[in-house]
Amino acid sequence: MIVLLVRHARAGERSEWVGDDRHRPLDRKGRRHADGLVDHLAEYPVDRVLSSHAVRCTQTVVPLAAARGLEIEEAAELFEGSTDTDVLGLLESVDAECVVLCTHGDVIEELVGEMLKKGTTEVLEHEDGRLRRVRHLGRPD
Repeated sequence: MIVLLVRHARAGERSEWVGDDRHRPLDRKGRRHADGLVDHLAEYPVDRVLSSHAVRCTQTVVPLAAARGLEIEEAAELFEGSTDTDVLGLLESVDAECVVLCTHGDVIEELVGEMLKKGTTEVLEHEDGRLRRVRHLGRPD
């Protein structure tokens, strides 16, 4: 299975947000990157879109899901603090040829060993319970 691992787009500064951080929305630049994902991932036959339930994550994949006629499936395994074991377990239950996972920086670092910039996509291959890095797509600009 192809896994398009997306770090949520920019949502302003956490320290400037008042209220529950799960509700922090994308800022203007983040919305532009979210819109750009539609063309940025055009070559991939996305079957499913899974996201952390944080607003900044779901907003990142709304344009892509809408363009593909897909629902966004929220998965607790993609929320901040999740481990690679959590995400690999989730992937074992996913029936798809190509899936988008939108998550947070700490989860991505747990999966690929480094922090990716906000709004970027990493192409991975999931096979036999393991993830292999295939390609870094960067972010739509």
